[in-house]
Amino acid sequence: MPMTRREFLFAGVATGAFVGAGIVLPVAISLTDDDGNPDSEALLYPRQRVASLSELRNGEPVFFDYPLVGQSNILVKVGAPAEAGIGPDGDIVAFSNLCTHMGCPLIEFQADHGVLGPCPCHFTTFDLARDAQVTLGQATQQLPRVLLTPDGDDIYAVGILRLVYGYSDSLTGGERVS
Repeated sequence: MPMTRREFLFAGVATGAFVGAGIVLPVAISLTDDDGNPDSEALLYPRQRVASLSELRNGEPVFFDYPLVGQSNILVKVGAPAEAGIGPDGDIVAFSNLCTHMGCPLIEFQADHGVLGPCPCHFTTFDLARDAQVTLGQATQQLPRVLLTPDGDDIYAVGILRLVYGYSDSLTGGERVS
């Protein structure tokens, strides 16, 4: 028996709603609070001492693993106010130092330009004062930001926003993606 016009329209609307929910719902679930405030996911991360405010010097990076051993990060006193920066001058930030393009380690901070990089693989650079946005190169995503909190003279890492390159879950390590 053939489908009526009403049944056809109902089936089309139902299919459209199903497909739409399949696209919109995962995107909505994956959104996180990216303004520097720890959200409910960030509360699961360990609190780890990274450095002392009094020992930091402008442009001199401090490298540390967080939240897992092998997940390398860089903390820098940029020397000028930075998005989500902490400290008296709002200029202390920390990010994963694995390039978001292919995971190559970023170890060079150019203090005169306030950028991390260039990446040794494809020369990408990231502006640390602007939440590690790409300024040049092959990467299309900004670096994962380490959430920092001061406690007296100490600086603690308390979470990380965005996925660390190569991991399906930054906190537990998840499945290593190659």
